[in-house]
Amino acid sequence: QVQLVESGGGLVQPGGSLRLSCAASGSIFGINVMGWYRQAPGKQRELVASIISGGSTKTNYADSVKGRFTISRDNAKNTVDLQMNSLKPEDTAVYYCNADHYYWGQGTQVTVSS
Repeated sequence: QVQLVESGGGLVQPGGSLRLSCAASGSIFGINVMGWYRQAPGKQRELVASIISGGSTKTNYADSVKGRFTISRDNAKNTVDLQMNSLKPEDTAVYYCNADHYYWGQGTQVTVSS
């Protein structure tokens, strides 16, 4: 079992920044892909960004966040962060941490509003 705990959500004005963090614990050895997903009210959950750490690090971003969000992973600390800049109202959602497309955190609310 893998446990994921997100932190860092909150209310921010348009154009502002937030940093989300996800701490992983449990049977984390061998976790390959870590990612952040989000789900807005009335919409399906969607991939925001993912990161694969192996011989080389590979990242993937949704088109809607490219150039604004950055995903990073610290294998020593078992954390994966999402730096979100230039936030827009349409970024408002519950953000979820995911491991290997299987384990989920409880989610953290991000609200972008003036």
